[in-house]
Amino acid sequence: MSSHDDETPFDVYREDVDRPLSRLFREYAPGRLGWFSAGMVANFVARMASLVPPLLLGVAIDAIFLDAGAFELPAIPDAWLPTGGLEQFWFTIAAIAVSFLVVAVFTWIYGVTANLFAHGVMHAVRVDCFRKMQRLDTAFFDEKQTGEVMAVLNNDTQNLEMFLDNALMNSARLLVMVGGIAAVLFYLNWQLAFVTLFAVPAMVAFTVWFMRVVEPRYVRQRSAVGRMNTRLENAIAGMGLTKSTSSETYETERVRDSSRNLFDRTMDVLKLSYLYRPGMELLAGIAFAATFLVGGLWLTTDAAPGPLTGTLSVGDFVVFLMLTQRIVDPLAEVSNIVDQYENAKASSERVFGLMDIPVHIDDPDDPVALESVDGRVTYEDVSFSYADTPGRRTAEAAETAFEEAVIEDVSFEAAPGDTVAFVGPTGAGKSTVLKLLLRLYDAQDGAVRIDGHDVRDVALADLRSAVGYVSQDTFLFDGTIAENVRYGHFDADDAAIRDAAEAAQAHEFTSELPDGYDTRVGERGVKLSGGQRQRIALARAVLADPEILILDEATSAVDTKTELQIQRSIDRLTEDRTTLAIAHRLSTVKDADTILVLEDGRIVERGTHEDLLEMDGRYATLWNVQAGDRETAAEALVDGDY
Repeated sequence: MSSHDDETPFDVYREDVDRPLSRLFREYAPGRLGWFSAGMVANFVARMASLVPPLLLGVAIDAIFLDAGAFELPAIPDAWLPTGGLEQFWFTIAAIAVSFLVVAVFTWIYGVTANLFAHGVMHAVRVDCFRKMQRLDTAFFDEKQTGEVMAVLNNDTQNLEMFLDNALMNSARLLVMVGGIAAVLFYLNWQLAFVTLFAVPAMVAFTVWFMRVVEPRYVRQRSAVGRMNTRLENAIAGMGLTKSTSSETYETERVRDSSRNLFDRTMDVLKLSYLYRPGMELLAGIAFAATFLVGGLWLTTDAAPGPLTGTLSVGDFVVFLMLTQRIVDPLAEVSNIVDQYENAKASSERVFGLMDIPVHIDDPDDPVALESVDGRVTYEDVSFSYADTPGRRTAEAAETAFEEAVIEDVSFEAAPGDTVAFVGPTGAGKSTVLKLLLRLYDAQDGAVRIDGHDVRDVALADLRSAVGYVSQDTFLFDGTIAENVRYGHFDADDAAIRDAAEAAQAHEFTSELPDGYDTRVGERGVKLSGGQRQRIALARAVLADPEILILDEATSAVDTKTELQIQRSIDRLTEDRTTLAIAHRLSTVKDADTILVLEDGRIVERGTHEDLLEMDGRYATLWNVQAGDRETAAEALVDGDY
């Protein structure tokens, strides 16, 4: 597989992210430091309290059971400690019980506060990513795959939560445990402590090597997750096409390939992880064995072995063995901490890679007020090419775009209340022309104006509230019919929704449904027919009551009878507003004030229906084709006009 194939949509931006986890704390920890600090303190107290029972047990063995030492505890005055053997015994039991209680209480506090911090950050990151995603240019969604975005919003934010909740707090626990155990061991017998802790530098070096080797593998694994999500989403969205073309085996193989790629990338990580954890346990086990060997010889021979000097009590030896075992688990846990750290680092790079994608279509610094809109629309020598769309970061991205201009030197004007229709063959640029009015894209040359104001000088919210858009690709959310009609005007009452539905010829079929306007339409409106979905979309535009209306083949999915009904509603709707309509069926726009014929991104004919028929050009040919003039239609097909 080529490097280009391996590159994910966010790679070019991810590479520019500097110290992503530090940035995560800088941007999201403020305001949540109280929970974080409380968790750290509680974690420290709980870990330190867990060291008390072994220390008490060692003191009790020497002082109470062997009568070989004083009943002394570090940092506690002797006057506070009991002197009698029985009192010392009960004191030891009570102190151990209290220490376990402290461990339990502060571990609970740590768990709650750490999760409040971690989940709070995850929530904020996910919301910010979604907010940024909504601000991204339309060109981003032309190039990028939604599965990649879903991987960021779900998998990557979840990885950050696991790091903040588990890895970060376990790192603190590790430091406290290792530091506390080392302090206790050096307090008891500094010479034997060196024997016990000799493996720690080797563990640190092993960890550094592991982190350096595993990091690029985590990056590739996260990319594979994004590609897998994209493949699954495409397969599910296209299930109807897959079934109708008997392509189940083909799709299964494509999912198999993506899944195998993810499997291979995951195994690359796991192979190292399975090497790392046993390696850490081996080093910790060697430290335990060395402690047992040296301490055992020290006690059995009644003399310090080798260069060591002094004495070692049985109680101290027991404490060493217990604490050496205690140090094995947190040190072996380093593998999981490193796993989660590297995973979180790769995920945070992807998160901030998304955050850092520049937004080119945005509000101007000093927007022009668009208050009372008359509806005059003007295009002045407008040209547009997808290849020149801002935001394309790589030459490969540009190469995949259209090389030639989609729109070239388009000029026209729609007076307030006029209807301007766009006709022409598929791919002529009709939809793209009207998307420039909404600033879904920005023209590279020329200007698009509303009431004399360049749309690039107007706030996006003002612009898009003044323009209603009904697309041929109708989208409905998984909700009720009423919710979909109300979308964008969420405070509209039921009466307004019904009026809009009646105007769009949607009321009759809605009333016949068992739940009426409360009928759920399913994902993307799958429970409704194409014509029903388009009528709901038209009702949504009616409810918005915009000054300018864009109809992008708004009746393409309805039968002739319904089309005539909707057309009457559209005629009433467009009486007092500027309308820009794209039509496949010329009969729906023959009464337009101006008809523009587009071909290869240029306006090749313009005029009224009668004017264009008299020209006997492309429009007349297309009209004759649709009117049933077989001879003219055959000639047009032979000439390649349409």
